[in-house]
Amino acid sequence: MERLEKPKPGTVPTTNPSRAQRRGARGHRWRRDAVELAAVFLSVTTADLVAKLVVHGPDGPVVLAASATALLATALFHTWWSHRHRLHGPPAPDAPAPPPTGTAAQAEPAKEPLKGPLHDFEETALWRVRTTVQDSPGSLARVCAAFAARRVNIVSMQSHPLPAGAVDEFFVRAPRSLARADLTALVAGAGGHDIWTGPADAHDLVDVPTHVLALATRTALDAAELPIALRQLFGRCGIRQYPGAAARGAAGVDGHVLRLPVPSGDLIELTRPQLPFTPTEFARAQALVELDTLLGPRVPDVRARLSLPAGADLTVRRADAADKGAALAMHHRCSPDTLRKRYHGPVRDADRYLDHLLDARHGQTLAVEAADGRIVALGHLMWDDEGAEVAVLVEDAWQRRGLGLDLMRRMSALALEAGVETVYAVTQSSNSGLIATMRRLAAPLDYQVEDGTLVITAHLAEAAEELPVPWQTRPGR
Repeated sequence: MERLEKPKPGTVPTTNPSRAQRRGARGHRWRRDAVELAAVFLSVTTADLVAKLVVHGPDGPVVLAASATALLATALFHTWWSHRHRLHGPPAPDAPAPPPTGTAAQAEPAKEPLKGPLHDFEETALWRVRTTVQDSPGSLARVCAAFAARRVNIVSMQSHPLPAGAVDEFFVRAPRSLARADLTALVAGAGGHDIWTGPADAHDLVDVPTHVLALATRTALDAAELPIALRQLFGRCGIRQYPGAAARGAAGVDGHVLRLPVPSGDLIELTRPQLPFTPTEFARAQALVELDTLLGPRVPDVRARLSLPAGADLTVRRADAADKGAALAMHHRCSPDTLRKRYHGPVRDADRYLDHLLDARHGQTLAVEAADGRIVALGHLMWDDEGAEVAVLVEDAWQRRGLGLDLMRRMSALALEAGVETVYAVTQSSNSGLIATMRRLAAPLDYQVEDGTLVITAHLAEAAEELPVPWQTRPGR
């Protein structure tokens, strides 16, 4: 007799039947075939009996009609019974309950949807929030939970690691009814310290990698864009470049001051009184400076035609160090009084300023060039703190033809493109020509006089529509 072995734990039992199981299956199949065959014989006998009764019996048609009526009545009864059982019987376990009907259902109030920032049409405001938190699990979650409790939506967030702790920076959309002090108290209650909050706008919502890549692209195309790229990277900050002052301070972050020495020996210093810098921001700034150093001096080839009423065709273009010889020649054609008004010092020192002015890393210089290649006017736009200084020098033979005004308007438009809304000019109070030129910018002006030196500051935002496209060809005046 065969013995069925019990499968060992962890093994899969075989599906092959034993010999005894196969004998039992054959016996069961024989009995089923015999019963089915008997049912077939019985059905044939019954059908033959009914057929003979209908054909040969006197009441055959009546019996056939009665049988059909009985079958039809049985089918109708079964249909009615099934339908009644489905309507009045208990619902299936997985079937949802039918919706209530009648006045009771109408009287039941509908549940009010949950209220939240997406359902409220309350006015909101964008804020930039920066806070220092402990470098421990759950510290960021507590700040986020505090925002959620007051329906403050986090639009974007970035983290700046520190040796001890971390600085988290948020752009949030908060209800306008939430005051700035309440927002600060909210973060403080969640464990944040050294909190700074300030209004933000839609331009701040660009994610950091995209923003940095766009600034790197601008810097790669024009060396003069580096200071502007740094200012746009860090928001509202002052920026100065000290020629040959790399030994002024060590590179790195010192609270609200960030110092970046460049290979030329200059020092770029950024200051942000309202917000200290972080090591992460220093690394980003250093990457932009290294890119600028790697690419070397570069000035885009942009120019526009300027036609004067007298018929002389002039070209306005960007100037660089290669134009020093032509600029020196223009200096020698200018009168001492013209040079003195421009450079505010001894005439013999005018030439040495050109190396600094024609370096694209310090700003942008525009040159007006005659058809024979001579430079007849220069305009300088130099980045300084949160504004920019503008200066114009026009050769004596070409003065009072609108060249100074054209250069001033183009430089003002370039400043606005760079996000600088104020430009200032330093001159002598007796320089009526420059004063008249600044007034024709159609911008509000501030005047400050000290020891015979006049500083005129123009607020360009209100004159933006009057300023031309910087490199648009236009007639002279």
